[in-house]
Amino acid sequence: MFQIYDVALIPLIAGLVELAKRAGLPIKYSPYVAIILGLLLSFFYLTDNIKEGIIVGLMLGLSASGLYSSSKNITKNSNGK
Repeated sequence: MFQIYDVALIPLIAGLVELAKRAGLPIKYSPYVAIILGLLLSFFYLTDNIKEGIIVGLMLGLSASGLYSSSKNITKNSNGK
């Protein structure tokens, strides 16, 4: 079952997506990569149940992509741009 400390995977996914973008991944594909990483981490790290793994993986991936876009918007607004 998903534990509260497993939320630490969200910044990990966001960091891995950022590394992929710096390695040449087009920005428009970053949400898809975040969802795929969320699903993979969910299946291999968190759960053996397929239904639960899909739900938790989607939650992790979507949360990570939202975390990235939110932090980007905050940084963008604080710089005055």
